Amino acid sequence: MSFFNSIGRSMSRAPRNPKRSPTPTSATFSPVDYPPNSAPSSPVVSTPQKALYLCSPFVEASLVKGKFKTIVLLPKYVDIMEWVAVNMFDFYTNLNEFYGVISECCTQSSCPTMSAGPVLNYTWINQDRKSVQLPAPTYIDYVMTWAQNLIDDDSVFPTKSGQDFPQSFPSTIKHLYRQLLRVFAHIYHSHYHQILHLRSEPHFNSLFAHFLAFGREYELLEMKDLKGSPSAPVGVGALWEKWREMGILEGQ
Repeated sequence: MSFFNSIGRSMSRAPRNPKRSPTPTSATFSPVDYPPNSAPSSPVVSTPQKALYLCSPFVEASLVKGKFKTIVLLPKYVDIMEWVAVNMFDFYTNLNEFYGVISECCTQSSCPTMSAGPVLNYTWINQDRKSVQLPAPTYIDYVMTWAQNLIDDDSVFPTKSGQDFPQSFPSTIKHLYRQLLRVFAHIYHSHYHQILHLRSEPHFNSLFAHFLAFGREYELLEMKDLKGSPSAPVGVGALWEKWREMGILEGQ
């Protein structure tokens, strides 16, 4: 069922657990816009080695056996808006916790840009509508704070029975999904060795594969966001292809 084609349906629901994950430090900007991939920070790039997350046995590490599509399908009698809201809350909460564990390794000196590939750095749109480079911890702090405030807003993520989701909910969720994807992409590109050091690769891989399968099922995932461009590819685009070959994920 298409998430974006269901916005006109009636949405009366039972109340959802209002528990929220910890709020990161406050941000001064709001992700009003989502810019295209920025230019490389350096014109000279050496040939990168194969990413650890694409190497065996790490790429096979998972808590789930089989295809993730089976766990993202809409359950019977569950409203699609509620299903999307609950899952996006869970994705945010779990990603926030993972980043909290490795955040001491993500500093302005170690990650001066929001990198997600050998030549790809995401930029932020500031209050003056200008695209700016930010250190990865600053960028991620802005994203996570914005996401937390969004989730805590009952006018966007209603928690009371009988309260409807806003008409703008699908668009808002798609923006949220895109920003969380960027955080995943940075962690894989810059901090996967720390995930391995914690022996958490089965958990992190499973979370990301679930996130990708969910985004594909409910039309939140854009292939251009996942793969980037030929001149500035997103590192995790190759992981998507690898998991498709392994039968873990489906899609083009």
